[in-house]
Amino acid sequence: MRRSFFGQLDEEEERNPDPERIFWALDEPPQKDSGGPPETLPETLPCISSRDMVVFPNMVVPIVVAKPRSILALEATIEESRLLFVSSARNPEEDDGKAEPVNPVGTVCAIAKNFRGIDGRARVLLHGLFRGKISRWVSRDPYDLVRYIPWPDNPPSRTIRVEALVRQVMEQTEHLFRLNPLLSPDLLSVIRSIEDPGTLAYLVVANLGLKTSDLQKIYENRFPARRLSRVLYFLNREISLLDAKRKIQMDAKGEIDRSQREYFLREQLKAIQKELGESPEENDEMVLLSEKIETSELSMAALEEARRQLGKLSRLHPESSESGVVRSYLEWITELPWKKPQPRKIDIARAKKILDKEHLGLRKVKERLLEYLAVRILNPEGKPPILCFVGPPGVGKTSLGESVAKALGRPFVRLSLGGIRDEAEIRGHRRTYVGSLPGRVLQGMRQAGVTDPVFMLDELDKMGTDFRGDPYSALLEVLDPRQNKNFSDHYLNLPYDLSHVLFLATANVLDTLPPPLLDRLEVIDIPGYTEEEKKGIAREHLWPRQRKENGISSRQAELTDAALERLIREYTRESGVRSLERQLGSLCRKVAVGILDGGKKVFRIRPEHLEGWLGQPPFRETPEEGKPLVGVVRGLAWTPTGGDLLFVEATLLKGRGNLTITGKLGEVMQESAQAALTYVRSHGESTGIPVDFWSRKDIHLHVPEGAIPKDGPSAGITMAVAMASAATNRPVRGDIAMTGEITLRGRILPIGGLKEKLLAARRFSLKEVLIPEDNERDLSDIPAEVKNALLITPVKKMEQVFDRVFIDRVSTEDGV
Repeated sequence: MRRSFFGQLDEEEERNPDPERIFWALDEPPQKDSGGPPETLPETLPCISSRDMVVFPNMVVPIVVAKPRSILALEATIEESRLLFVSSARNPEEDDGKAEPVNPVGTVCAIAKNFRGIDGRARVLLHGLFRGKISRWVSRDPYDLVRYIPWPDNPPSRTIRVEALVRQVMEQTEHLFRLNPLLSPDLLSVIRSIEDPGTLAYLVVANLGLKTSDLQKIYENRFPARRLSRVLYFLNREISLLDAKRKIQMDAKGEIDRSQREYFLREQLKAIQKELGESPEENDEMVLLSEKIETSELSMAALEEARRQLGKLSRLHPESSESGVVRSYLEWITELPWKKPQPRKIDIARAKKILDKEHLGLRKVKERLLEYLAVRILNPEGKPPILCFVGPPGVGKTSLGESVAKALGRPFVRLSLGGIRDEAEIRGHRRTYVGSLPGRVLQGMRQAGVTDPVFMLDELDKMGTDFRGDPYSALLEVLDPRQNKNFSDHYLNLPYDLSHVLFLATANVLDTLPPPLLDRLEVIDIPGYTEEEKKGIAREHLWPRQRKENGISSRQAELTDAALERLIREYTRESGVRSLERQLGSLCRKVAVGILDGGKKVFRIRPEHLEGWLGQPPFRETPEEGKPLVGVVRGLAWTPTGGDLLFVEATLLKGRGNLTITGKLGEVMQESAQAALTYVRSHGESTGIPVDFWSRKDIHLHVPEGAIPKDGPSAGITMAVAMASAATNRPVRGDIAMTGEITLRGRILPIGGLKEKLLAARRFSLKEVLIPEDNERDLSDIPAEVKNALLITPVKKMEQVFDRVFIDRVSTEDGV
């Protein structure tokens, strides 16, 4: 009766043997090894090699024969004795036909079945008979023919040591079967029934999955005790591996649940590496993060926190949300600059050259910046003030910050604060929120990459407050040189040193800034540009830049001085140069179209060309604006975009001395109008107004452009002159403007924004401007070209104003 580990060999398998299946044929019950071949076997046999396996006695194994030499040996065997000598190959990859291709100790096998496939390969079912050893190679051509001798055990008898080893192998084999559920219980029954030591050894090692070289060494050993000892060694090793695997599985299963299959596999891999003493790969994320933390020059507090968070990350599931939060936190810590900056060399001459080259005019601003840089040279460790550039749009506040950064040799970071209403934009969000990030201050520091950049807080006056907090209050710590050394961001939750940062700020107005924040700023006013300064800026910067951006060379387009002057006066009215640059860009685009469409290669832009290319001038003066008119007075006003000309109109109506005010005036301006009317009524005799005049007349005061809100006290004398002109029917000069606050006694108080107002007066081609006498000291800041173009008359009393503005007296129908 023939039995196998895998059941009976059916007819189909006998016809098409599967090389992956190995059988063990036994005469039931196996008692002892015959130890040698039958006497009728031939002395020489054809020889073939078996790849990656050793054929043991009593083993039935299917093999596939593909080599032509082996197929010839197989055919010769089938024609003669149907016996083969099979041994494992020495080197399966190299067989040059000269060296001995197989190991000397092999097995004499009988061919049980054979089948020739359509692919030319032979499929053979071999039955191992007994062990033999090659004594001589008879022939290598056309196939391998060898002479062999039997190779029985020595000694064949069983000793006490062999008996003990047999029992030990049996016990360990049973233990192995309990650990490995993949092994068949029928196989264990077969092993228990074997008494021969040699057959037991062969049967056990054939199911351990050993290398062919290990199997060959065991097979060649003729001493049962040594052979069983070797088998026992491999059994113990397999059991140890299975125990380790089982321990790894138990440890991994204890840390995860069923829904985390991927995490379970990763933990298994970690445990296997730990058991084998292997280190993780060099490109592992944890290793990279650890190296980045150790190589980054973090502060002590940041280094300790980073190490703690790294340990926490190693214990988290890689795909969990908390793992992403910790990983992002570590990336922010390692990418922020922490290193104390090295001293930088500052060249005052170079800084002055940069400021003069990139900014025309602004003398006082440049002087203050050079003073600041000089102090930084003499006292690098000092606490610098926070400079705040205040002025209308387009005057170069932000570009001044860039020039300062270039002069200092530091990176420039611009933080736009317009529209920010959330305190977390400055201090950051706490890590408990999804998608939390540090505040914009630390984001800017990460962008700069150093701890001493030039940090521009742009549009400081455009922030707001609501239920999400007060960002102005959050800036108090940032801008205080004595507090920002330990600035605390909610996301980072670590002290961060901002004391080396040069903070600059820009604003259009200061009215919206809270007093505590304003107290930390050194305000530098940047007034608007004069016409000459605008012409210089346009020539040196704006016109070349617009030509370059539109692909036009200096030869293809030439802008005359007259055209530039008309462009400044009639097409732009601003303190800065932003609208002027847009108009220059529009001219360049017209030139580009003309070059490509009309074929003209050179354009010389004159004043008469502007209307055809840019349309009608939006700011051309009307003929009546320059004429003397009754009740119409020109005042000067300050706006966030610079100075402007303000018309005040007054007219009389029949009534009882009431005052009507229109033009969307603020409370302060309405109060100024009441004060002006009171002064005019109380000083009627000196101005020629009868005592009973106001009992018969009402007066209506209007400021045009009523859709625009207006407020401030500086229009007081303008409204008083308009009321006196209407009451006395005396026209006011059309080439004069005025500004000043009036009191009930007729005194003229000082005002602000003098430079912007004088620039507006010159822009409208006025000849004379009346200013408060107390503002005469501010004329030192006015450019010489403005003072030369205007007659600036300081006045202290309203009587002086009346003497300068009226032309002559015209009698009215009331006899006034």
